[in-house]
Amino acid sequence: MSTPASATMIPADLPVRFFARAIDIVIVAAIDVGLGLVIGFGFDWLLTGAAIVLAYFVLLDTLAGTTPGKFALGLRVTGPDGEHPSLKQALIREAFTVVGAIPFVGPLLALAAWVWIAVTVRSSALRQGKHDLLAGGTRVIRTRAEASLRG
Repeated sequence: MSTPASATMIPADLPVRFFARAIDIVIVAAIDVGLGLVIGFGFDWLLTGAAIVLAYFVLLDTLAGTTPGKFALGLRVTGPDGEHPSLKQALIREAFTVVGAIPFVGPLLALAAWVWIAVTVRSSALRQGKHDLLAGGTRVIRTRAEASLRG
């Protein structure tokens, strides 16, 4: 008899998720600054950069189930079925990443979104943020290798 997938999925806590996202932010910021140096730091850069950031997270979560930051820290994103999230689930889950690109109020809205997500992750037994719930139940879990290190 096999163990249900949910029984082997250990939720990732907020600090490790934060550090994984920080690694990814360094990567997308480098791409974004490089783009700005090529095309200029105008409105086109803002829109293109926001699209690149969204595509980075959505495509990597959908195709690989992880980003470089998550991979480095032994994390992955799953859909409610334990597999990679669907494109729709990943788009919904990562939609908040473009909020910061809204002129003038974007940074404040982005900060509010981050706080909201952090509060909801911390208050959930499965460590699902509101963005995970809106996406149909996606989860960030520790991989077996990382989970076995922690016990």
